[in-house]
Amino acid sequence: MIQAALRQTTESEPTPPASKTTALGSVAAGNVQQLSAWWAYRMLSTPAQLLEKLTLLWHGHFATSAQKVEDTELMFDQNNLLRKYALGDFAQLLQEISRDPAMLIYLDSVTNRKAHPNENYAREIMELFCLGEGNYTENDIRELARCFTGWEVKNKKFRFNRYQHDTKSKSLFGHTGNFGGEDGVRIVVEQNAAPQFIAMKLVKFLVMDEPVPSKELLAPLARELRENKMQIAPTVRRILTSNVFYSSHSVGRKVRSPVELAIGFLRSLDGSTNSYELAQKLQTLGQVLLYPPSVKGWDGGRTWVNSSTLLGRSNLIRSLLDNEKTRFGKTSLAEHLAGEGAESPDEIIEWFQTSLFAVDIPAAARERVRAVFDNGTDRGEGLKDGVHALCTLPEFQLC
Repeated sequence: MIQAALRQTTESEPTPPASKTTALGSVAAGNVQQLSAWWAYRMLSTPAQLLEKLTLLWHGHFATSAQKVEDTELMFDQNNLLRKYALGDFAQLLQEISRDPAMLIYLDSVTNRKAHPNENYAREIMELFCLGEGNYTENDIRELARCFTGWEVKNKKFRFNRYQHDTKSKSLFGHTGNFGGEDGVRIVVEQNAAPQFIAMKLVKFLVMDEPVPSKELLAPLARELRENKMQIAPTVRRILTSNVFYSSHSVGRKVRSPVELAIGFLRSLDGSTNSYELAQKLQTLGQVLLYPPSVKGWDGGRTWVNSSTLLGRSNLIRSLLDNEKTRFGKTSLAEHLAGEGAESPDEIIEWFQTSLFAVDIPAAARERVRAVFDNGTDRGEGLKDGVHALCTLPEFQLC
């Protein structure tokens, strides 16, 4: 399954007609909230789940918010760019995202002029996108900012304004020359810190929130990236087929993000729902698609869960269960579970344990949930109440 998932590309991925229609309608209407719903629908319906998951990773990594960009078409184009390279060439992705109009607007690169270089993007490409703190100097930032002078947006497209470009010599990481922006990006991604930094990102996203991965764990992954010239897929394959991925170091060591919580719940039950309403509900849990909170993206991990968000997560699952537009395998929840051989409370609990829980449900929690199933006023409500109780357990928050 992993090999098949890694072979998926945007060219080979069949996109449901409804997804294309929604996307085009969102862009035509200039409605970013509707575009968020389109992405939620795509996550629910795509056969290329790993590709979509990695697109979400890079959306948080190269965080760009529609709140500042204020252009649905540019956000849509950037989303497709991230998907195109999600499992591809990181070095090329970095080049493309550096010229991406939404990113140029978001990090003020459109105001980068030779008389007054803007250092925002130069700083973030080193600190957040490629190298990490401590692997560059303030002079490197200043010199890289000069490389990007003259990069701007016109008619929603990247444009190089040669009259605003600093043509004098720059010194960057020990290299000296009349560098342009592409040269600057190339030099940054060639630094030894880059493969380790990206390996860290992949491990934290795919394997564990805590503890911080050791240098020993990251070393073979960084080497894999370096030897494959920063191709992402081989390293993802190595992670997903490793013993570590199936060990106690990984299983149950991540807190589900709101998107993972909702999409994972529905996909495990072959579910569908009103994507627009789903996208709105994700907002109350702190993860609005296309609206990351800052250039750092979402902090993730334990920050996803507190007294407020736990209640919100519970309410989200309940709303999905109660929404008349939610279907499970194009039928009711009871009929779908019956088709899976899960009809009694014990069978349903065991089915959920296998399908949606990364860790075992404690015996005491099983008894409490079983009582909820039994106490329903009718079978339909009792079933919903029991499933809801399962999905509010602390263990359900982990993946």
